[in-house]
Amino acid sequence: MRAATAYVPRIVPVPRRTARSLAIVERNIAVYRRFWGVFLTGFVEPLMFLGSIGVGVGRLVHSLPGPHGPVRYAAFVAPGLLATAAMNGAVIDTTFGFFVNFKYGRTYDGMLATPVQVGDIAIGEMTWALMRGTLYSCVFLATMAALGLVSSPWAVLCAPVAVVIGAAFAAAGLAASTWMRSFVDFDFVNLAIVPSFLFSGVFFPLTRYPGWLQAVIRWTPLYQGVELERRLVLGAIDPVMLLHLLYLVAMGIVGVWIASRRLQRRLQP
Repeated sequence: MRAATAYVPRIVPVPRRTARSLAIVERNIAVYRRFWGVFLTGFVEPLMFLGSIGVGVGRLVHSLPGPHGPVRYAAFVAPGLLATAAMNGAVIDTTFGFFVNFKYGRTYDGMLATPVQVGDIAIGEMTWALMRGTLYSCVFLATMAALGLVSSPWAVLCAPVAVVIGAAFAAAGLAASTWMRSFVDFDFVNLAIVPSFLFSGVFFPLTRYPGWLQAVIRWTPLYQGVELERRLVLGAIDPVMLLHLLYLVAMGIVGVWIASRRLQRRLQP
């Protein structure tokens, strides 16, 4: 009787996995070359918010208390919109984009007929979402600098922080999309994104909210990114920023772990 052999997991070389993941990114770039209008909305939306709320409402609010004195309302809102741009760019691709490719386009079925594996798909889709969110954030940061809304040299770190924000939300979005069965389920995505956008300190200081709501907001993901970006733009460097950063890193790690396990079950049951 032949002895049973122990199962040895297959180890994929890093360069080979990276190449397959980048092939998925290349595929997404080729697709968006034909739908560039949809891609441009990520640049226009935060600029419209900055112009209408940051500048328009700013004429009524004038200034808010900052770490080094009064801050123009537009300069207060802009870092929050920068974090929001990173979030939106990542979430859109890992939820709506992934669901369409999986449910209707059957794109991933075709990919799995090639040497591409489930892990490559997860990494490739997250990389693409991260690139998109980072690009939106960098363009928005350049616009902030051109409008004189950047008052600290620490603002150069806003772009790397935007990468962390995008990675955290891309992982969470990809994990959440594995439970979606129809477009009706995207109402839950909006139910999470819209209140987070309105109640994460983007438009008003946290002290303007009731005490119980402040405690809730401090634990929301977008608030961590808003605080990081705002402190960097205003030059209010504080050790507590490490806690915000660790929150986003942990969120990304947990999201990737959940997404990889769920994708393995759904794409290769």
